[in-house]
Amino acid sequence: MSSNTTEAATAPISGRPPEAALGQAPPKQVARLILMLAALTALAPLANGMYIPGFPELARSLGATDSSVQLSMTAFLVGLAAGQILLGPISDALGRRSVLLAGAGLFTIFSVICAVAPTIEVFNAARLLEGITGAAGLVIARAVLTDRFHGTPAAARHFSTLSAIVVVAPVAAPILGGAVLGIATWRTVFAVLAAFGLVLAVVVALWLPESLPADRRRGGGVGRTFKAMAGLLSGRAVVGYVLTSSFTSAALFIYISGSAFVFHQVYGVSSGLFSLIFAVNAFGSLAGGILFGRLAARVRFNTLLIAGLALSLVAAAVLVLLLASTGGNLATVWICLFFALTGIGVVFPATMTIIQSLGHRAPGAASGLIGGSQFVFGAAASPLAGLLGTSTAVPMAVLMLAAFTVSTLALVTIARPWRGHGEPTRTKS
Repeated sequence: MSSNTTEAATAPISGRPPEAALGQAPPKQVARLILMLAALTALAPLANGMYIPGFPELARSLGATDSSVQLSMTAFLVGLAAGQILLGPISDALGRRSVLLAGAGLFTIFSVICAVAPTIEVFNAARLLEGITGAAGLVIARAVLTDRFHGTPAAARHFSTLSAIVVVAPVAAPILGGAVLGIATWRTVFAVLAAFGLVLAVVVALWLPESLPADRRRGGGVGRTFKAMAGLLSGRAVVGYVLTSSFTSAALFIYISGSAFVFHQVYGVSSGLFSLIFAVNAFGSLAGGILFGRLAARVRFNTLLIAGLALSLVAAAVLVLLLASTGGNLATVWICLFFALTGIGVVFPATMTIIQSLGHRAPGAASGLIGGSQFVFGAAASPLAGLLGTSTAVPMAVLMLAAFTVSTLALVTIARPWRGHGEPTRTKS
């Protein structure tokens, strides 16, 4: 991409409030906005994972097979990917609030249907639709941040908050679900999700202002907004960053789906210790996101992205070497995975910030492209570790290394980060 193209991609949109005005917004107002967007972002990951501890009970209750119950998670992830691809561009044409309200309201309804489903077929169909509508919070939260903070270092800090939610929420969800299942049934989990969706719908209706006024929406109808997504994919840099983000997401999903087998079956850890391991690694991801947010005002986004991805790649490579040479042990596997997850915590907000900056003229389309591709790659990668065997940690480690390697190749050969794509204009102090 030429320097002129880069400048055009990061130039302010006509009609956008001056960045100085955004910076003068009361801190409490900004904090409330970020809190609302964080809650909206957490909705779908929580819905994906909270009912996992109840799989056996769900199967018995509905007279279903284990595979048909597992299909409900696949259906949700498919809906989540499709919903982001669809709803992001739609919000560029119709505005953010209306799509968020519809998404939260319909998510509530489909969660209620899941809670009262009489058969596994009804349950799985409702899960698909729950995924599509739950995607609204994920995809539009990123678009709202781009509407309000594009071109400022604050954008990176706020994107790091949302990306931390995307990494931590899937890890926390089974723990929260287990707490609910300790006192109630799997149906109560979906009642809780329905209540969460209803509360968010009320919050959006009462307190979330529209961030995309009518004069800044994309004319020509919804069809034109989908063309904007295709236009984003015509840019080499965008494709490179999307692939970097997507293959990193694949590595994360391989970890989430494979780690239970590794720690329980290979190293024989208890459920309590496994929860601790998961929590510590989630903290690593959170720390990576916080570090990105703190450094983004002083260090180039692309430099931080390279550093984060290098950390994950090296951690995965060391893990594979240790497993191949010594067989590894619980401590070394845990430490390597911690650093791999910490690197992911940097990669996600970095790619998110850069892609949203490059696609700031159609923030919903850019957001849908990021989220949709992440979950498509993640859903495809999830079962791979189990298919290749669960008697050792090697399949999980090798697959994570492969995903990080392809992610690095995409960054270096396609995105070419040394060209400074998506960087804000930095003033000299």
